[in-house]
Amino acid sequence: MNAPIHNDEINRFILKPRFKVSLNSPQEVVIKQLEVSLKNNDCKYDSKIVNHHVVIDIPDVDNHFWSPQLHVEVENETEETTLVRGLFGPKPQVWTFFMFLHFAVAISFFVFFIIAYSNYSLNKDYSFALLMCILLPVVWIVFYIFGQLGKKKGYTQMVAMHDFLMESLKEL
Repeated sequence: MNAPIHNDEINRFILKPRFKVSLNSPQEVVIKQLEVSLKNNDCKYDSKIVNHHVVIDIPDVDNHFWSPQLHVEVENETEETTLVRGLFGPKPQVWTFFMFLHFAVAISFFVFFIIAYSNYSLNKDYSFALLMCILLPVVWIVFYIFGQLGKKKGYTQMVAMHDFLMESLKEL
């Protein structure tokens, strides 16, 4: 990932990159401009607009497991300026499953740590529980690496969605 969104170095490591843009237009005008851009026949993205939230998805034809989703929040800064916040991430189903796996590993680690400590205190064999306490952080790191690989696989789609959004907002 050689060119993170807005050249923000932290976006290379976090799984859900963020960005924000300040515009000199009222919130309603920004939302209307996004609606027009997303309903245009040339727009290839699927979208949902609810109040000041916009969700932009990759179309089913180009969609794969690691395809990103862009959640845009349009907020008033002042009466005449608007802050557009963007958050890239996997689809909610993928993110929920991914977080479930992380929590399962974390809970398992604590369970095996307690078992290892209890068995150590009772002078019983605690080698398996200790082995699990060593392996589970490795599993967590593997999950993180898979997440980074998935982000890398969806990076071109992420950049394309970002470019589309910036193109839609450039007239404001």
